[in-house]
Amino acid sequence: MSPTFRSLRNPNYRLYAAGGLVSNTGTWMQRVAQDWLVLQLTANSGAALGITTGLQFLPFLLLGPFSGLIADRVPKQRLLQLTNLGMAVPAAILGVLAVTGSAQIWHVYVLAFALGVAAAFDAPARQSFVSEIVDTDDLTNAVGLNSASFNAARLVGPGVAGLLIAAFGGGAVATGWVILLNAVSYAAPILTLRGMDASRLDSPALTHRGPGAIREGFAYVRARPDLLLILAIVFSAGTFGLNFQMTSALMATEIFGKGAREYGLLGSFLAVGSLTGALLAARREHVRQRLVIISGLVFGALVTISGLMPSYLSFALVTPLIGISALTLITSANAYMQLHTDPGVRGRVMALYMMIFMGGTPVGAPVVGWIGEAFGARWTLVLGGLLTIAGVALASLLFARARGVTLAQLYPQPSRQETSV
Repeated sequence: MSPTFRSLRNPNYRLYAAGGLVSNTGTWMQRVAQDWLVLQLTANSGAALGITTGLQFLPFLLLGPFSGLIADRVPKQRLLQLTNLGMAVPAAILGVLAVTGSAQIWHVYVLAFALGVAAAFDAPARQSFVSEIVDTDDLTNAVGLNSASFNAARLVGPGVAGLLIAAFGGGAVATGWVILLNAVSYAAPILTLRGMDASRLDSPALTHRGPGAIREGFAYVRARPDLLLILAIVFSAGTFGLNFQMTSALMATEIFGKGAREYGLLGSFLAVGSLTGALLAARREHVRQRLVIISGLVFGALVTISGLMPSYLSFALVTPLIGISALTLITSANAYMQLHTDPGVRGRVMALYMMIFMGGTPVGAPVVGWIGEAFGARWTLVLGGLLTIAGVALASLLFARARGVTLAQLYPQPSRQETSV
C-alpha cells in the first residue's frame, strides 16, 4: 500500500474514515445551503452571514474546556455516536422549516448555535480518538488522511449543493432539501463507530472525576511554549483568514454578480488545493514548528492577494493555492499538538486547540461581515490576510524571544533526511 494511505491498513480506521467521508460531504452541502438560505432571507446581508457563522462556532469558545474534559472522561467511541446524533437533530429541524417555507432568520441563528453545541463536544473527542485507532508512527498519516477526507467532501459537497439548490429553484425552499440530506448523512458515522472492534483500540485510562481537572489541562499547555506558539498561530488564521465560506459568498454575489452554482464551485476549487495539501501532509513523517510558521505566513499572503483579483476566473484560480497553504497549516498544527501531548490530557489539550482555532470565528466572522458591508467584499480578504500575517509574525517573535533565539533559528535549513520526506 502507498505510504500516503498506510493508515487504511487498520480496519477500525477504514470504518472511521468511511463514516467521516459521508458525514463530511453532508456537512459541506449544508454549509453552502445554510449560507444561501441566510442570503435569501436577508437580501444578501453580509452581517447576517457573519452572525450565523459566529453563532455556529461560538460553542467552541464557550464549551471548549468542559467538552475536552468529557472527551477524557467518556469512552470516545460512545461519545462520538451521541454527538453525531446531536448534530443531526438541528439539521433536520432547519431542513423541515426551510422546505415548508417557514424558516426565518432567527430560526437559522438558534439552530446554527444548537448544531455548534453538539459539534463543540464532537471535535475534541474526534480529534483525540484518532490516536486511539492508529499507532503513533501512523498518527501524522491518519491526521493527513482525515483532512483529505474532509476536503474530498469539500470538493464534492459545495458543487453538489449548488447544483441541487439551482435545480430546485434557487430559493430558500430549495436549500431545505440539501440541509435534510446532511441530517441523514450523520447516520454513516454512527453506524461505522458501532461496527468498530473495541479490543483493537488503544484507549488511555479515563480521567477520574474530581476538582481541578480542567485547570490541569490549562496548566499543562501554559507550561509548554511550543504549544502556545501553535495555538497563537491557529488563532490568527482561524479568526481572520479562514472565513472563506463567508468571504467567497460575498465575492461571488457582490463583486462578480454570480449565483448559487458559481458560489458552490468556488468551494470545490478551494477543495482541490485543500485535498492536495492534505495528501501531501499524509506523506510526512515529521512535523516541525517552522512548517506551521511558514505555512501560516504563506496562507495570509495568498488570502490578501485573492482579495485583489479582478475577475471571477482569476479569483477561482487562486483558491486552490489558498487551499494547499491552509491545509498545510491545519494538518501540521494538529499533528504537532497530538504528537507532543501526553495521552492523559490529550482530550483537554485538543479541546483547547479547537476552542482557539474555531472559537476565534465568533469574534472574526461578524467583524469580517461588517467590513464587507461597510467597505466592500474585497476588504474582507485583504484585511483578513494582513491580520493573519501580523498574528503569525508576532507569535513567532514572542516565542523566539521567550526561547532566547532569533527568528532565523526557529526555522533552520532542513536536514537532508527531512528534505527527502
